[in-house]
Amino acid sequence: MIEGRDLGAVGPRLKYGLIGGGAGSFIAAVHRAGIDMTRAADLVAGCFSRDAGKNKAAGRNLGVADDRVYSSCAEMAAKESAREDGVDFVVIATPNDTHYAMSKAFLEQGINVSCDKPLCLEVEEALDLEHTARAKDLLFMVTYVYTGYPLVRHARELVQKGALGDIRVVMAEYAQDWLADRLEDDKEVWRTDPKQAGVSCCVGDIGTHVENMVHFVTGLEIDRVSATLSTFVKGRALDDNALVTVRYKGGAVGNYWPSQVAIGRENGLAFRIYGTEGALEWRQENPNEMRYVKKGHPPMTLTRAGNDLGPAAARWTRMPSGHPEGLFAAWANIYEAFCNTIKNKAQGKPQDELEIFPTAYDGARGVKFVHDCVKSSGLDSVWVDGSAPAL
Repeated sequence: MIEGRDLGAVGPRLKYGLIGGGAGSFIAAVHRAGIDMTRAADLVAGCFSRDAGKNKAAGRNLGVADDRVYSSCAEMAAKESAREDGVDFVVIATPNDTHYAMSKAFLEQGINVSCDKPLCLEVEEALDLEHTARAKDLLFMVTYVYTGYPLVRHARELVQKGALGDIRVVMAEYAQDWLADRLEDDKEVWRTDPKQAGVSCCVGDIGTHVENMVHFVTGLEIDRVSATLSTFVKGRALDDNALVTVRYKGGAVGNYWPSQVAIGRENGLAFRIYGTEGALEWRQENPNEMRYVKKGHPPMTLTRAGNDLGPAAARWTRMPSGHPEGLFAAWANIYEAFCNTIKNKAQGKPQDELEIFPTAYDGARGVKFVHDCVKSSGLDSVWVDGSAPAL
């Protein structure tokens, strides 16, 4: 069996800064928890809120020195890059419309970036960040965190080894119900605001996770997309449900269903993959089990830390078999891979092939997928070019 292992970082800790994460922020706290689990980096700087009082209070609450709590992203990027003990990377945990300018500011100052998804509002912005990171020889991670689960990585390994044969059909979904009613009348919901979220709510917010997950596991390249985006809640400006049919290069087909109005569904990211020699099924709400079927054999239930898993899963298994291991561990896994790669790069060492993380180009794929779906839906669900953006 695969025993639980201490996956904590080795050697000196990195230093990181945080943009966003003031009082009431959810996702920034999850970023911090994932990084804390790795013991790879310490939070030393930040710009936590546009409100000066809240910004300073958040910094003190998080143990950040007053002189490293900055009033703006631009100030933080410039001053941290000038410090001998400046941050090694920055975490951007803010609404979609701010990602491009903030990421660009830090890249221009020579600082590695981790950014929430979707990466940007426009494909051109996402590609510019990819090009800038490459030109500056910097690392850029987009937090498609669900790829950090050990069984997701095992699924990828099975596909790469040919265990499923040639993939024919992919069924993937991400169903939630938190927008089934109109919340916008009682509180700010920036994800449904076109100024902050961009051209899509549902596809941009969770459909991008579906696109990224399928590509990560299967390696399939989308050829064409036909999408129907719906806004079921009256008065809402953006979509809250989507039905997406995809055709992949090579002949495989797929259906994606992102929804935020699916009553009774909480966080239902799932995929089913069918090939000529086998099939896989995995659900995020039960991430420690995966159904695997070899053609002509009874179905098997693979478990996280089980005996039959390969190195791609074993590398990222933190707890002994039978112990629940969930979302925070997945965050820790992608952050540990990111931090270890930063350290190895600084020492002139190659990236470990198991220490993979979503990149800026993965983020650009997601942004183009959003625009392709919106374009198709606006043209009465016609087929549109869904291929990945050219670098």
